[in-house]
Amino acid sequence: MESDRLQAVNRMILTQRVRLAVNQYEIHEEAPGGGQGELIAFAQQKRLTLRERVTFWNDTERSSVFGGFVHRDVVDLGGTYDVTGPDGETVVGTFSKDFKKSLTRSTWHLDQPGLTTMTGSERNAKVAAARRVARFIPVVDDLPIWAYHFDFRLEGALALSVSRKRTLRDRYLVEIHEPRLDRRLVVALAVALDAMQGR
Repeated sequence: MESDRLQAVNRMILTQRVRLAVNQYEIHEEAPGGGQGELIAFAQQKRLTLRERVTFWNDTERSSVFGGFVHRDVVDLGGTYDVTGPDGETVVGTFSKDFKKSLTRSTWHLDQPGLTTMTGSERNAKVAAARRVARFIPVVDDLPIWAYHFDFRLEGALALSVSRKRTLRDRYLVEIHEPRLDRRLVVALAVALDAMQGR
C-alpha cells in the first residue's frame, strides 16, 4: 500500500495466527461492512526471544519490508521499543510499557516526533483485575474470554483505540482518531499489545 494511502487509513483489522514456534499477524484495512480489506502488513514473531525484534512485510510472501520494531535493552523491565521504517534504521517513533502502572492495569506510552507523549491503558479496570486473577487458574487464562481494550490519549483527546474481538483466535479492531499518527507506528503498537500483553 502506498504511503499516502496508508496514512489515510483510519480503521484496521489485526488478526493473529499461531504456528509452531512463531506467531503470525496480518493487518488489513477494514473494508466497508467491517470485513478485511487490502493487506497492509504481515509480521512473524518468534516466541521466547530475549531481545524482541519483529519485522513487518508488505505481503505474506515477504518480498519487501514494511517496517518493524526492536527492543532496546534486555534488562529494561518496562521495555522501550524503537519502531523503524523499511530500512531498519530510521526510527519513526517509540513505545514503552509502564511497568509500575501495568502491575494493576496495563499501560503503554507512545511517542512520535512532533507530538506529545500519548498514554494508553486498558479501558476496563475490572477486566484488568480479573485477568490478573485468572493467570493463577489453570486453563481459564487461555480461554478467549478476555476482551481487553486499549485507549490512547493525546493531550486528553482520544487518539487511538485497539479493541479485541471475542473470537477463538486473537482479532482486533484498530481505530485511529488522530490523523497525524504515523500508521507504521500504529501497526507496530497494535501487534505489540497482543504479542507482549502477558508479559
